[in-house]
Amino acid sequence: VQLQASGGGLVQAGGSLRLSCAASGGTFSMSYIGWFRQAPGKEREAVAHIGWNGILTRYADSVKGRFTISRNNAKSTAYLLMNSLKPEDTALYYCAVARKALVWNWGSSDEYDNWGQGTLVTVSS
Repeated sequence: VQLQASGGGLVQAGGSLRLSCAASGGTFSMSYIGWFRQAPGKEREAVAHIGWNGILTRYADSVKGRFTISRNNAKSTAYLLMNSLKPEDTALYYCAVARKALVWNWGSSDEYDNWGQGTLVTVSS
């Protein structure tokens, strides 16, 4: 599965962005999707996760209530809607896919098979 993340950009604090992750070449509808981010000088961290049917979702505490993950299997695309953005949300955002029956630890990079190239989100204060 090839992943293409897009939608990043420069936004003021309090603003919103919607990231997209378009998949091709695989069985997107039966895969788990994760969004991760990496800020300069920091380790990559998990942001959100969604199950294959869109019902199961998980969020990092730092984004809970502000970010919403969703997916459209007919379009082989996952989304991350980010509201009330803060300067500390500035990072390179990646989407990843886990093609397995069960993800034990959604926050672990090791659970995911393929990664997109990342899209940069910059939040100014």
